[in-house]
Amino acid sequence: MASVMQDANGLPLFDWSAVSEWVSHLPDPEEQAQAWSMAERAWFDHLSIALGPDFRVREHGTALLLSNLDPVVSKAMLSYIDKSAQRILQVLEGVAEVPLWGHDLVIVFQDKESYYRYVAHYYPDAGEYAESSGMYIQAGCGHFVTMADSLQALEPVIVHELSHAYVHHLPLPTWLNEGLAVNTEQRLSPAAGMRPDLPKMHARHQSFWNAGRIQSFWNGQSFSQTGASNELSYDLARLLVSHLAADWTAFRPFALQAHQQDGGAQAASDCLDIALGAWVCALLDREPSADWEPTPALWTSVE
Repeated sequence: MASVMQDANGLPLFDWSAVSEWVSHLPDPEEQAQAWSMAERAWFDHLSIALGPDFRVREHGTALLLSNLDPVVSKAMLSYIDKSAQRILQVLEGVAEVPLWGHDLVIVFQDKESYYRYVAHYYPDAGEYAESSGMYIQAGCGHFVTMADSLQALEPVIVHELSHAYVHHLPLPTWLNEGLAVNTEQRLSPAAGMRPDLPKMHARHQSFWNAGRIQSFWNGQSFSQTGASNELSYDLARLLVSHLAADWTAFRPFALQAHQQDGGAQAASDCLDIALGAWVCALLDREPSADWEPTPALWTSVE
């Protein structure tokens, strides 16, 4: 493993693209899955040594936890991850699948200093970045990171990101992917469901969205923008998926067919007999307009 070892501000990190390349040359899919899991475990073992003698790697179900937490607290956290995974499979029944490879990885740093020392590796040019108590880092091998005094704050992050991981096999439009994750997060981690005044939020949606901006919602660009665009995109996705998924039996075939290439438009027509743009217009108390429908031909020019 020495050949794939990197440095993250003094902490060991693997070159996951190199690991992936190595794993891909193994002939059997089961061997590939085992090799990837072994690499994850080896990384945690190296990181455990670097973080100090109090740190331990513990395992339960699909979860691996690296921390210096009390064994009772560690067991409770592993149990929460395992139960969350099972509940996500129930909530997203017939849509979510457990990934074939890897563990659900969680690192609990002892303090802010070590947490930000590690996180800073992924933001080398960011200078100052927003304070956080926990986050999910993809970067080739997805894992959760948090601090010992912020465990509860990580719970909604775990549910949200596990939801993404469990629908990763589907080519979902961003709005549908995020809408499923946000609704699952609010259902399984109720504290995360606290929202601002709904009439006020409705008014903000009405004043923000127009025929041009809605295209950036359908193609996913608005979710990576800053400010109101980001906030209102996540909330509109939550709202739209909440309504569409009210009849799960009808919604499930839509989710399985929906494709990012057309924002899910064809699947909505085939499976739900609706036009997505008209549905959003109805949610915003607007007259339906063809200009609000997902229009891939316009997406290259959407800012």
